[in-house]
Amino acid sequence: MFIGIDLGTSSIKAILIDENQRVVGSVNKPLELLNSKIGYYEQSPDSWYSVTLECLEELKNKFLKKFTATIAIGISGQMHGATLIDKNNIVLRPCILWNDTRSARQCIEMENSYESLRKESGNIAMPGFTAPKILWIKQNEPDVFKNIYKILLPKDYLRFRLTDTYYSDMSDASGTLWLDVKNRKWSEKLLSLTGVDISQMPLLVEGSSPTAYLSKEIKSKFGFQNNIIVAGGAGDQAAGAVGSGVINSHQSMISLGTSGVYFSPTSEFSSNTNQAVHSFCHCLPNTWHHMSVMLSATNCLNWISKMHNLQVDEAINIAKVFFNENFMKKSIPFFLPYLSGERTPHNDPNIRGSFHMIDTSTDLESMIYAVIEGITFGIKDGFEAVHSVSKKNKDIYLVGGGSKSEFWSELISSALNEKITVGYDSDFGPALGVARLAMLATNKYKNEDVILNMKTLRKCYPSNKISDYLQDRYKKWKILADTNKSISRRIV
Repeated sequence: MFIGIDLGTSSIKAILIDENQRVVGSVNKPLELLNSKIGYYEQSPDSWYSVTLECLEELKNKFLKKFTATIAIGISGQMHGATLIDKNNIVLRPCILWNDTRSARQCIEMENSYESLRKESGNIAMPGFTAPKILWIKQNEPDVFKNIYKILLPKDYLRFRLTDTYYSDMSDASGTLWLDVKNRKWSEKLLSLTGVDISQMPLLVEGSSPTAYLSKEIKSKFGFQNNIIVAGGAGDQAAGAVGSGVINSHQSMISLGTSGVYFSPTSEFSSNTNQAVHSFCHCLPNTWHHMSVMLSATNCLNWISKMHNLQVDEAINIAKVFFNENFMKKSIPFFLPYLSGERTPHNDPNIRGSFHMIDTSTDLESMIYAVIEGITFGIKDGFEAVHSVSKKNKDIYLVGGGSKSEFWSELISSALNEKITVGYDSDFGPALGVARLAMLATNKYKNEDVILNMKTLRKCYPSNKISDYLQDRYKKWKILADTNKSISRRIV
């Protein structure tokens, strides 16, 4: 038996699977988010541990015999969080999370201090990453900074509490801005930009490698029969990709959820920092991935649906009917989906959403369609940015809430002018991914026997007529996006 634990921002999910990857049981328990002021997001690391124990206790109570036969555990986590402990292993302050934006000025300082930062890290300095957060602490909380003994990412703090050891995996460490991503090692120069050194970092391993055994105390507490291996694990996106079987350079995955992600594995390191593409290690050896991130995807559709008292399914159907009847008209408005700023390709927290080319014929139906089209173009932006540095993939999977709509899936296929496979989007995602990594960490299984492709729900093929139309619309949309970026910079 194997356990996968996914430490998310809003909850912790744990699943118990057998060697055939049948899910025996699962538990999901909420976490509290601390939001003391605009742009500040924190959590208590101790809550991660206590809630994880609650999850394990529930699995034990429901599935005692199978639970106690567990032989390995994998942990996935929200990326980038700065968890600081002192020499006594006491948490120095709440963890600053991935969505915290207080360190924007420190990002500029880091880039100005080291001209090779982007080349070595493979990424732009963003407030979401760990390193700028530590520089902010150094400048604003010096008493905390001087007592830092170890800096751990969220899942790695949880691992520490479960094993009494300090480890991180390559995929999660890629999001710190301290990793030499190409060479898969900590960079002394990048660390020095924030006044820390390698002694304060956890040891690095691959996600499928073993780290340590579950502590004797935890083993005894839950009555486990075996010495339990804890795998290296993964950051949430890499773990989700493993859970979906997306690990090879001929595959990629679009996640169309509240935010939008295009995830593309590669066997060689490369980067495109000019368009804010994330270049990270994957959680398997000798594999990297490119990732584009749009901050507001289905969130935009939720916004306009709520505004007009519509269910999301109703709004999508309205857009479908409108498109089928009007898609060749020239008076359809445009929508820029930047309700929360944007990462790829703009890296601009100030850019904002907007409608354009509205006239007296504009109605609700056309605006709802424009929102869906604008989100689709945001995905296309990320797709183009990623594949400006890597060849296009043969197999593109689409998952997430938006993938449930056949109309939207086909629109994305035509916008990208690529065949799209809509995959069965398991509720277990990253938790299943790290349970698979736990299986590999035992050295009893082969990658190809464990990391299986997701089930196919349907395939979408581009329409030449619609693709040509959308390409023309996309070119105009890009002009509006670039113009809006310069306007936002002046007024936000």
